[in-house]
Amino acid sequence: MPDLTAFLSYVLLATFTPGPNNIMAMSGATRNGFRRTLRFTSGVTLGFFVLLALCFAFSAALFALVPALHSVMVYVGAAYILWLAWKTLRSNPHADGTEDGRAVGFWAGAALQFVNPKAILYGVTIASTFVVPYFHDPFVLAGIAAALAVVAFIATGNWALFGAAFQRFLAKSGRVVDVVMALLLVYCAVSLFL
Repeated sequence: MPDLTAFLSYVLLATFTPGPNNIMAMSGATRNGFRRTLRFTSGVTLGFFVLLALCFAFSAALFALVPALHSVMVYVGAAYILWLAWKTLRSNPHADGTEDGRAVGFWAGAALQFVNPKAILYGVTIASTFVVPYFHDPFVLAGIAAALAVVAFIATGNWALFGAAFQRFLAKSGRVVDVVMALLLVYCAVSLFL
């Protein structure tokens, strides 16, 4: 049985700290409100579940491939996060979320997981350290992946609630919020190399 305290600590710290999912959820809720951001957070949940299921199913193969793919994924992920920071910095603080007026949607949230190095490294770490060495039944693995996806939904939902709750304040301080969000995304990208 894995160390439950270490497992839960890792899960909570990894899912509730700033990362692309949480920052995008907060930013989206600030611009569009909580309800319109639920599509994005729901997409994050589905993408996160699929990513975790893949990590669990192929953990043995990933162990062999991670050393070769790790540096490539870090660079690709960091570039993507920096692009998100650039888009956030260049955004119109009084716009309603995207250039064409639509909120970031379900499929964007789901797809984000497959280029989100924090999510990928989280999935590989959870699979290799806390799950696959102890559990082998596919239904148990699917249940663990589903539970962790729910935790991710709660985390992104909390960040979105924060963005929606302080929407008026954040809207008045739009440029400052965009700079702070962009800097947090840059921090996420830089922290991949630390």
